[in-house]
Amino acid sequence: MSKIEVDQVDPQSGTTLTLGTSGDTINIPSGVTIANNGTASGFGDNLEWQSSIVTAATITVSANKGYWLDTSSNAITVTLPATAAVGDRLIFTDYARNWATNAVTINQNSLKFQGFTTPNPVYNTNGQSVDIVYSGATKGWIPNSDDDVTLETPQTYSADFLVIAGGSGGGGGTSGGAGGGGAGGYRASFNSESSGGGGSSETALTFNPSTVYTITVGAGGAGGVGSDGDTEIGQPGNTSSISGSDITDITTVGGGGGGGGASTNPRAAGQDGGSGGGAGDPNGSVTPGNGTSNQGFNGGASASGGNDNYQQGGGGGGAGSVGLAASSTAGGNGGAGVASTITGSSVSRGGGGGGGRGQSASGAAGTATAGGGAGSSTGAGSAATANTGGGGGGKRGGGSFAGGNGGSGIVILRVPTSNYSGTTTGSPTVDQSTVSGQTILTFNASGSYTA
Repeated sequence: MSKIEVDQVDPQSGTTLTLGTSGDTINIPSGVTIANNGTASGFGDNLEWQSSIVTAATITVSANKGYWLDTSSNAITVTLPATAAVGDRLIFTDYARNWATNAVTINQNSLKFQGFTTPNPVYNTNGQSVDIVYSGATKGWIPNSDDDVTLETPQTYSADFLVIAGGSGGGGGTSGGAGGGGAGGYRASFNSESSGGGGSSETALTFNPSTVYTITVGAGGAGGVGSDGDTEIGQPGNTSSISGSDITDITTVGGGGGGGGASTNPRAAGQDGGSGGGAGDPNGSVTPGNGTSNQGFNGGASASGGNDNYQQGGGGGGAGSVGLAASSTAGGNGGAGVASTITGSSVSRGGGGGGGRGQSASGAAGTATAGGGAGSSTGAGSAATANTGGGGGGKRGGGSFAGGNGGSGIVILRVPTSNYSGTTTGSPTVDQSTVSGQTILTFNASGSYTA
């Protein structure tokens, strides 16, 4: 073994000095101190502290540097690097112990912080030192020590919703044409799309991670039976909702039942609900049902032609418009539904059921759209389409027939894919391919989502 004793080693040419070749091991004996008076790279922790104290309101930082932040005069927003490599590290320290007065906000610059892209974390504790390291695309920047870093801003995120209750059944009975069932209540938050009853778009929900949100999907109501009695009125739909411990529940009202083709006025009246049921006709004037404010419209009135063969039922109210009144010759059309693009394509739901016509009337039975069931000119009313909240169609006059069943409701959530937890119950349809960056959860039956 040879030994070289010199005070300084310089490269023969250029400015690069190489010790050994690839595969060699250079041993540093115990007790030796290596003093770095320049810039070291490739030695693991090569954090470089900045000599100047940061007092400006904004600063864009570079990886592997330390910064003293003085918020004595103003708050400071720190913008992280737009790109980062695994192992990149940053430290921010409260220089003047004043962060509780003027906080420090971390602008994530589109990269994740502890697995989330929003909101930006805020640090507001005096004497705090924020020490973070970049772990990769999945979690992004994370604390290097839990004692050093406290994420003071909750990592909430917004979720749009569409909640539609079950539609009601159309009227049945033994006498005149029956009213169409009202659509289930309709509430929406996505893309400024309207809610039912002419209501405005609502505010999106704010979800907190690890919180369980219960999804209830209401069943449609049964059509009225083909016999004389109270059961000839269409049954109301059931409520749908989103509920959780930290939100105001989003609840929609089931559709109002269609009035029966009855022998007495009370049984022929349309029922109140999310949207009101159309009136049936017992050879006299009766009222349609009322809708619920910002959820659905009223049902339509009936019309009398003098006997059972000429009595016409009114259309059930829809989420998008009132049910049409019957004429002396034809049943009333069901009210229109409302279109939503929350799933990435436009789908109309929440149509009212059509009113039944009299047996010998010259016109047609009431029609329906957006999932509602058509009224009948031949017998029983048509059923509404499942998971649309549509109302069932009313039965024909001049005979004992049943009304059509109402359609079940639906609940749809739209969350950023970067925030989607993947934890659900009730087997909703999960779509992450139709809309870039968004996960669409479609609940056709009750279940839950854990944020």
